[in-house]
Amino acid sequence: MYAVISDGTHQYRVEEGMVLEVQRKDLPAETETIDFDRILLIGGGPEGPQIGRPAVEGAKVTAAVLGEIKGNKITIRKQNRRKGYKLQKGHRQKYLQVRIDKIVA
Repeated sequence: MYAVISDGTHQYRVEEGMVLEVQRKDLPAETETIDFDRILLIGGGPEGPQIGRPAVEGAKVTAAVLGEIKGNKITIRKQNRRKGYKLQKGHRQKYLQVRIDKIVA
């Protein structure tokens, strides 16, 4: 069984037991689970796929919070030729790592 969830401006195809990185959220430190309630599609069930218009009613995906991680380093370089201007900056985006525990249709 799988589901397509919407989290912020991103959409993810998830299955039970899957580990994924979602956009970081401001959660209390003692939070162990997080619920995604905007489910766009549920598939792989006995009654066939359920397509939401815009979301599937009563569906929910529960995930365990594993912690925060940092993404890959992104390097930004700028240069104006013949002007002596060079600039180099770096950035690492922070993500929230979660494990999908349960999909409720």
